[in-house]
Amino acid sequence: MAPLNVIEVIGYSASLMVALSLMMKDIVRLRWVNLCGCGLFVAYGVAIESWPVVSMNAFGVCVNIYYLLKTRQSAMLS
Repeated sequence: MAPLNVIEVIGYSASLMVALSLMMKDIVRLRWVNLCGCGLFVAYGVAIESWPVVSMNAFGVCVNIYYLLKTRQSAMLS
């Protein structure tokens, strides 16, 4: 069995982070973990030159940031 290279480690780490985020009960923690997973998938997609992977996960990063900011703003108003 060949050893994993850095690109594969990034891809597996991204998959793990996204999978872990799906098991979170706390929505803020879910957003942060998913944000990290999507960010890793963006890096992975760039490394393997897979632009659909990059674009979909960049969108996921933006969605997570939007909702984290929205949650923070509503918490500050309360």
